[in-house]
Amino acid sequence: MPLPFGRTPDGAQASIYALENADLRVRVTDYGGRIVSIETADATGVSDHVVLGFDSAAEYASSPGAFGALLGRTANRIGGGCFTLDGRTYHLSKNEKHATLHGGKLGFDKVLWRVTHDDPARLVLRHVGPDGDQGFPGEVSVAATYRLDGATLWLEFEAVTSQPTPLSLSAHPYFNLAGPQARDILDHQVEIMADRFLPTDEHQIPTGEIYSVVGTVFDFMTAVAAGGRIRRAERQLLWARGYDHYFVLCDRGAAGPRPAARVRDPHGGRVLEILTTQPGTQFYTGNNLTGSVAGRGGTYRQSAGFAFEPQGFPDAPNHPEFPSTVLRPGEIYRHAVGYRFGC
Repeated sequence: MPLPFGRTPDGAQASIYALENADLRVRVTDYGGRIVSIETADATGVSDHVVLGFDSAAEYASSPGAFGALLGRTANRIGGGCFTLDGRTYHLSKNEKHATLHGGKLGFDKVLWRVTHDDPARLVLRHVGPDGDQGFPGEVSVAATYRLDGATLWLEFEAVTSQPTPLSLSAHPYFNLAGPQARDILDHQVEIMADRFLPTDEHQIPTGEIYSVVGTVFDFMTAVAAGGRIRRAERQLLWARGYDHYFVLCDRGAAGPRPAARVRDPHGGRVLEILTTQPGTQFYTGNNLTGSVAGRGGTYRQSAGFAFEPQGFPDAPNHPEFPSTVLRPGEIYRHAVGYRFGC
């Protein structure tokens, strides 16, 4: 049964839903489809929260960033807040000076999703984005399903559109595998199954180039501490104030979900593996957390958590050299993300 989770900015009542099995205890709110909490055991059997989060919809609404939220219509940035599709230019809602981020000012993270199925193993949320929403063409109908399978939380997307439109859905949970009292995630051991990454300009918009990770601070092909190279005077890290980059997976043509990343907390031994059907993932080290908000465990400062956001290539509508993220009428958008926990 859902429980009240406070009011959204427009006065609607938000709710919180539970998914539970022997391995995981998950809480999700219909406000932004957000993962509010995930509890799982460490190597000694002690269970604790591993996701940064808050206690009400109002706190999520007033906090900068997209804590735990579903991202759409397009995760990441669209440079200049505009794109041209089939000869027509569309101007989007801009929530950064030089870009539209995660769908604009009122992206999917700011809407109240409709719950159509709710039991301890599966939660289905639906949302219809009208034609012209945040400047995007076409009416888009989206279903997002959270599903437990042993120690894996699956997030499965399905969508259709009435007009050609860019669509690249993802989610933005911040993880700290050491638990809510941990200071940061800089000692977490990170492995990313990616041989290339997308460099950006000073506004964090992809340049259109694709670089090899070999010999760079972006080489996570073998496990490296998240903070091991994060302070180096490397232009890409300086512009982003840490890692906030898209990694292109090695086996991007494989069918079905495959491993994208693996993170281990060296103290408690918890391990998180990210699986996806997408060609790559954004890796973000919480660079813009400033201590201005307090949630579970205290104030959230820089590198309090990390996020992996599997998605299509960012700013793809403005880069014909990138794989297309355009969904057209008659097509069905299907992608999945898996969060697999272990010790």
